[in-house]
Amino acid sequence: MNLSNLRPAKGSTKTRKRIGRGEGSGYGGTSTRGHKGAQSRSGYSRKAGFEGGQMPLYRRVPKFGFTPLKKTEYKVINLDKLQELADKDITVIDTEVLMKSGLMSPKHLIKILGNGTLTAKLEVKAHAFSKTAEEAIKNAGGTAIKIQ
Repeated sequence: MNLSNLRPAKGSTKTRKRIGRGEGSGYGGTSTRGHKGAQSRSGYSRKAGFEGGQMPLYRRVPKFGFTPLKKTEYKVINLDKLQELADKDITVIDTEVLMKSGLMSPKHLIKILGNGTLTAKLEVKAHAFSKTAEEAIKNAGGTAIKIQ
């Protein structure tokens, strides 16, 4: 076997239906489009979401709610993750430390939440803190600094 005699497996490829190439082909005349109507004409394109005249899904389903345009989304980090970093002898936790540890990327804003326990005295710099997280950091003897 070599490259000159390689062929696809039997039945794995089909020949394209060549429409509009004369009556003898069996696909001439109307070219498989039927008689008259918009779908038989060139240039016809069905509207996205069109369901044959039935009320389309995007109009059947009720709409509710609202999405604010300028919503700030935070990458959430809990106290137990901060404690893991503190166990590695880190005392100042800021965006650079979090990026090196793989907990965030440069595009993220950070919010510290109060899930878990914190025993180490840390200086934590983040964009936002929950009340419980801020209290836990201060109770452990550390400081919570908000950055912009």
